[in-house]
Amino acid sequence: MPHDKDAKLRPNTAVLTRGFDPTLSVGSARPAVFRSSTYVFSSPEAAERAFQVRAAGMPPLPGENVELIYSRISHPNAEILEEQTVPLEEGATAAAVFNSGMAAIMTALMTFVRPGMSVIYTDPLYGGSVHLMHELLHPWGVKVIGVPAGHGKELDDAIAAAENLAVVFIETPANPNIIMTDIRRAADAAARRPKRPLVMVDNTFLGPVFQHPLLFGADIVLYSATKFLSGFSDMLGGMALARDAALIEQIRSMRIMFGNILQPDECWLLDGRLPTVPLRMNRASKNAQRIAERLAHHPRVLKVLYPTLFEDPEQIRIYKTQCEFPGSLFSLELGNREAAFAFLRSLKIARLAVSLGGVETLCCHPYTTIHSVMPAEEKALAGITDGMVRISIGIEDWRDLLTDFEQALDAIPEHAAAHKPEHALKA
Repeated sequence: MPHDKDAKLRPNTAVLTRGFDPTLSVGSARPAVFRSSTYVFSSPEAAERAFQVRAAGMPPLPGENVELIYSRISHPNAEILEEQTVPLEEGATAAAVFNSGMAAIMTALMTFVRPGMSVIYTDPLYGGSVHLMHELLHPWGVKVIGVPAGHGKELDDAIAAAENLAVVFIETPANPNIIMTDIRRAADAAARRPKRPLVMVDNTFLGPVFQHPLLFGADIVLYSATKFLSGFSDMLGGMALARDAALIEQIRSMRIMFGNILQPDECWLLDGRLPTVPLRMNRASKNAQRIAERLAHHPRVLKVLYPTLFEDPEQIRIYKTQCEFPGSLFSLELGNREAAFAFLRSLKIARLAVSLGGVETLCCHPYTTIHSVMPAEEKALAGITDGMVRISIGIEDWRDLLTDFEQALDAIPEHAAAHKPEHALKA
């Protein structure tokens, strides 16, 4: 548990000190790896108490050190990682770690949703999240209701009208069209119901550095820790954080049944990367802004979807109110699939791959990859076209990346290129 002094520390310091006692790791300056499946109790009474707290959910006493039982329930590296992630997420008091982002999302939803209840989600979501809604929750007897991202009035109305509403699930910015949803407005709409539903936010694109959903009324923040928290495209992980530690305890109880806690080695690896999350995200965001704003003027680019290039007044307002920086994700609209594929084939530095948030720049064609399972009509409603390319900018020199993108755009055959109107070029 955190010490009193941790409350006085700033996040960049707390992430290096919170939740870790070197005396428990033979004096190691940084956490060691504890590769153990089971743990030895100091006494029968300690074993009994461990099961009361960790298995039966009895609250620990203030300052009580409850002994570990079994690594499916918890283990030292998970507890250290959870404690050290908390200060990065403003407003959080507790966290739970998982073996993937989808595991975090699934476990959080399955903790609080039951057949006969409703879930509202902003559309589009990450393709795996949509699949979860329609292929697991809906057949299980949960009503799932999609509302277009950024449509505040429609979301208000859906929250007010839904029967037995358990969760409002928001992804903002939306993947891959970068449309933002007003978290505060959604939380206020949820609060107007007689029985308030939980507001969950997938904060993978901008968190934990540039957007803080818990400060805007969200209850639970979810991450694919595979992305920015890890940052090197070499491991999977997920995270759930909350203002109310009791919500995380409920999620952990479900995690015990699912057995999807992150393993010790991966926890150790991820924990070592947490102190560099702000450094990596800031560098990537600065790169992305420079590149996106220049590509917006390229004649082969119909549109760049990026927060600093928003034209809709409401989207501009949400961005300025809710976010500190625009982040490292943007999408290009190139007009058609042939142009998009020609662009992707011609890249020399940026790599054609799904995922995002790594130190390297990655590009993909959402229509045929991460959102390929979506029906064509739903993709059309979400603005996911066959000419869209999603780009996750890394920490390379931005000038090299810009040169790479420009030569790839220039390589689009003339017959495939969709040209901007002349007035747009002059602007």
